[in-house]
Amino acid sequence: MTRTTLLTALASTALLAACEPVPVTAPPASDECGAQGYQGLVGQPRSVLAQMTFPIGTRTIGPDDAVTADFRPERLNIEYGRNDRIEKVSCY
Repeated sequence: MTRTTLLTALASTALLAACEPVPVTAPPASDECGAQGYQGLVGQPRSVLAQMTFPIGTRTIGPDDAVTADFRPERLNIEYGRNDRIEKVSCY
């Protein structure tokens, strides 16, 4: 193998390795708002929320509701879908 062929092969290998996808892992979710304690609500009908008390600032968000985009990790958010079932409880 000539020196030029060897350099070309090494360069090609390096370029192909650079194209390999790198898995991206999300940082661990913060639970400043206590969402972990409310995960049992997921799948429940939205009507159960009327019987409960939540921290001040908690948002109940429907599928067509407009919400602010500010990130507040201490704010509890409860999202429900078109079927009126709770789909997600998280901090943001």
